[in-house]
Amino acid sequence: MDKKKKILTVIVFLLFILVLVLALLLFQKYVIKSNFERDILPFANKNDKTVFQVDKIVMFSNCDAKNKTGSATNFTIENLYQFTDLAIFINSSSFEEKNLKNTFKKVSIQNLQYINKPELGETKLHFKGLPQFAKSNLVTENEIQDSFDFTVTAENEANLDSPILYNNLANPITLSYSNQNIKSDFTITDTSTPITYDGSLLKRCNVDLASISCKLSFDIYITNNLDEEYKTTVFLAIPLETQEESIYDGTLTVTQTNPFIFYRYQ
Repeated sequence: MDKKKKILTVIVFLLFILVLVLALLLFQKYVIKSNFERDILPFANKNDKTVFQVDKIVMFSNCDAKNKTGSATNFTIENLYQFTDLAIFINSSSFEEKNLKNTFKKVSIQNLQYINKPELGETKLHFKGLPQFAKSNLVTENEIQDSFDFTVTAENEANLDSPILYNNLANPITLSYSNQNIKSDFTITDTSTPITYDGSLLKRCNVDLASISCKLSFDIYITNNLDEEYKTTVFLAIPLETQEESIYDGTLTVTQTNPFIFYRYQ
């Protein structure tokens, strides 16, 4: 009899432990669910509608050399550089009209990262004025490093050679990526063929495109006129060739249309 009571006591104790463990697991799941809802639901409520998104990015790639000297038998170049101008178009297509929510108050670029840096050259990213877009000039002002702020205006006319954005999203963000000193003090001995200062110069200087390929990313921050704050991360591969053409042919224009959605974090 005592033995049966002991067995029964053990069984009851084990059942109690099992129930306690199940209760603790259920409570833990409840806590996790509550914490998830507490953290995620406010974020989801803030982002129930897309306010801003990068609609498309137009990229124009070319090449040039900074200094050139020549003679009857050879030609020497200094600072052979490749550049890609970027036009980043931001829209608010979810809204029919512009209002305080879908217009700019502040815009900045931060956290520039080179995911894959070129084997040759020295990379930089600058603001480039819209009137200079796709022109073969080496930009040296308004370099983007840790943080770069744009001026936002509601005026009808602005100097778009300066880092100014219309608050109604009318003009794109225009930047210029450059890879300088790919070749320096490089002499071309075959002067029978005219030298063209475009992407074909990379081929004349025996530059393998794989050696100057680059991938980069940066964050774009937007504050709207309700003081709501948005952010997206843009990832780019500098275009040097496609299935149909190459920068070796002269210039290369690529339009990237996969959208980057801004999410509201404040």
